[in-house]
Amino acid sequence: MHPFRPSRALAVALLAAVLAALLPATAAHAENRTVQGGRLDWGIKASFQSYITGPIANGSWRLTGGAATVGGSQFRFHSANGSYDPATGAFRSGFAGGVHFLGHQKPDGGHELDLRVSNPTVRISGGRGTVHMDMVSKARGSGKVTTYQQVAFASLDLSGVDMRGGGSPVSLTGVPATLTSQGATAFAGYYTAGTPLDPVSLSVDVAAPAAKQPAKPSPSAADDGKKTDEDAKAEGAFHDAAVDWGVRRTFREYVTGSIAQGQWTLAGGAQDGGALFRFTGGKGVYDAEGQTLDAAFQGSVRFTGKDLDLTLSKVSVRVGKGRGSLVADVTGGGKTEKAVSLVTFEAKDFAPKDGLVRLTEAPATLTEGGSKAFGSLYRAGTEMDPVSLAVAVDDKAKLPALPDLGSAPTASASAAPAAQKPSPNPTEQADDTAKTASSSSTGTYAALAAGLLALAAAAVFVALRRRRAAAAGSPSAPAPPGPAAGDEN
Repeated sequence: MHPFRPSRALAVALLAAVLAALLPATAAHAENRTVQGGRLDWGIKASFQSYITGPIANGSWRLTGGAATVGGSQFRFHSANGSYDPATGAFRSGFAGGVHFLGHQKPDGGHELDLRVSNPTVRISGGRGTVHMDMVSKARGSGKVTTYQQVAFASLDLSGVDMRGGGSPVSLTGVPATLTSQGATAFAGYYTAGTPLDPVSLSVDVAAPAAKQPAKPSPSAADDGKKTDEDAKAEGAFHDAAVDWGVRRTFREYVTGSIAQGQWTLAGGAQDGGALFRFTGGKGVYDAEGQTLDAAFQGSVRFTGKDLDLTLSKVSVRVGKGRGSLVADVTGGGKTEKAVSLVTFEAKDFAPKDGLVRLTEAPATLTEGGSKAFGSLYRAGTEMDPVSLAVAVDDKAKLPALPDLGSAPTASASAAPAAQKPSPNPTEQADDTAKTASSSSTGTYAALAAGLLALAAAAVFVALRRRRAAAAGSPSAPAPPGPAAGDEN
């Protein structure tokens, strides 16, 4: 019998134990996760925003699809969805919302500069990242309008960022972005490829794929709800309704800005969608033939700040003859004005489709009563945030989802390489801590493997010493201590 075979057998057994200990954890860790909710904050290019609203272009921009603003010059895109592989760091997440830029108005009312960006998608693989977007742009000079679907708009510099081993939420802060050649073309030639863009920040929730649920049995004829629906339609009632309205973007920015230094508070079932407030639990009467609606909603929003205390409550909506009005009780200055018509909006197509009556981002105009409600901060006729309205006339119809901003982001990994950073301030320290934590699971497995391998090496070493001593006919000598985990080098 070969004198070293038992030692080899022991080493093989110990290595098998190491693999057995590691494989279950690694397999669970490597499972793809679903991105479900979150936000992307990106100004695209701040100087472009300044150019649009400056004296040369003399233009404007507006938000679409539930996008919001955050900070001084960033747009917030919402409702992240996609996938994330913590084993490889591969990441893909699409976001909803958009921005419409207009500038250089022409005598006919059109604009020489007309650019729409929407639905950004961040893709990261192999340490490289790209932002893709839907775009509609008008070429300079020719005025040719081109539509782009998920064009590769910007490349991301992920130097110093390890996307592997992250938990939830997955966050990135201040990732440098550069315009691609395709992006330059889609940008209507206003900037050349390689132009630095605003840095990108994102935070998304991730979760393991949900287990498949058994299919529910089809309802029988006796309980399929048809009778209830017919009764409801006969009475003009509906099953549920919600109205979304953000008041006005600049008003929200005024409330939270340096002047008012305030905030808003929701109560009674109202919900915050980032760029809008949703008033829920609508009840009332809808007439499909006449396309009329009279509905009351739950919830209130209170704006407070320096020299500001304004509450909107008991919101209701009335629609008829292709027009709608949003009405609310207004409390401010120690008194309440009841049923004030705040804005009016168009509602030309208000017929049900697939059991749902919808208006999406209908342009809204401030009324005289609305102007007084806001302390004459805005004149009557001012364009306010659009109104979105959904009424479920069928019990199977679902109301549109509210923009999903995900969980509050935690401290996130910085995109700057550590070697290029000055002495860290508290924020940078938090970023570095988060970056280390994002790969802590991988580090744990590596440390466990090192420790177990060190123990295996020590055991083999002891066995060999004892066998050699026995072969020499001398008593077993005390084995020297094996290397401690992490000291084997």
